[in-house]
Amino acid sequence: MTTETFSNISKIIERDSKFTTYKFALLRGVIDIIQDNSPYIVVKENEVEIPLGLLIEKWLIYYYPLFESELYIPQINGKNSRNAFHEQLKQIIEFYKLRGGISVFYNEIRTKNISFEINQHFFILTRKIKDTITQMPMRYIGGSISEGEYPIFKYRAGKPVRNTTQQNLHWMIKSFGYFTIPKEYYEAFKILGGFLAGRDNILFKWAEFSVGASKISARKQKLSTEKALHEMLKGPITEREISNSKSHYKDLIKSNGQVHCVWTGETISKYDIDHIIPFSIFKNNDLWNLLPAKPAINNRKRDKIPSPEALNRAKDLIIHYWELICLKQQDTFLDQVQISLLGNLPKDNWQIDSFEQLVNTSKYLIGVRGYEGWRI
Repeated sequence: MTTETFSNISKIIERDSKFTTYKFALLRGVIDIIQDNSPYIVVKENEVEIPLGLLIEKWLIYYYPLFESELYIPQINGKNSRNAFHEQLKQIIEFYKLRGGISVFYNEIRTKNISFEINQHFFILTRKIKDTITQMPMRYIGGSISEGEYPIFKYRAGKPVRNTTQQNLHWMIKSFGYFTIPKEYYEAFKILGGFLAGRDNILFKWAEFSVGASKISARKQKLSTEKALHEMLKGPITEREISNSKSHYKDLIKSNGQVHCVWTGETISKYDIDHIIPFSIFKNNDLWNLLPAKPAINNRKRDKIPSPEALNRAKDLIIHYWELICLKQQDTFLDQVQISLLGNLPKDNWQIDSFEQLVNTSKYLIGVRGYEGWRI
């Protein structure tokens, strides 16, 4: 990784085509996947492979609130211009509007299957987003620093995408092939991606684009950068979702008799449900990331990352609770573990492999991204 890499990234953000927001969505999505430390990422000698399905999921979550918003937040310059997949995504939004909105949609993608009634529309939508990503921003991004097509991103298609009644993130990962980026860009996104995707760069410039496009659109309204950012930063998991998940988790472990604090091993009657990796950092509300903790210990930990030492000390209890929850909600639990911790690894030895990835994530968040570590 050299200063030239950072210079190239800056040129891409500032100079590459600004006709649509696709460039921003591509960069933001790739950075978010890398910052998530996805287990599906494969690092090779000179390049890094990432499933395109992970990026399609990011685009669904980025554009859903923008298309759902009562504000008109244009994503393409020009009067009456619309995204290539606008109509397909609007059909999905209308379907889920009376069924819980983006939270239910996101949950079905991650741990269940898309509702059968909207299955065909989702199939068409994901293929449309795949074509948009691979034929537009991936094809031209980097044009300000290199001639020719696909100078940075390389797409490798998988087998022909087939419709199925079971459409979820697993299906997307297996169906849409993968793309590669040079290893030096991966390292740059891994270390400084949070700054690149933050207010002063990709996200802010995406909002600025929408404001500028709104001024030349056929609609008469006053859109500000702040209003656009507010809509863009809406996530699929709400405070209510977090609260419901914690209540649900408590119900699952009540039948187990004694409850032990995962960090101290003490028997406890009153306890908090703690996110192992804080939600404020990891935005993950999966069952594997929820564990019972003594309130005083949980308050001390707060938004810190448990160190590898703390995790190894609590290893037996962590795996104990994982196995307990798995017995009660096997399909949901193992689906969540596969996406967040196992990746392409088989489920045969899921306890040990998942725990090792959890420790690796701790090392990454503390050592690379600079979050504060926590010891008991």
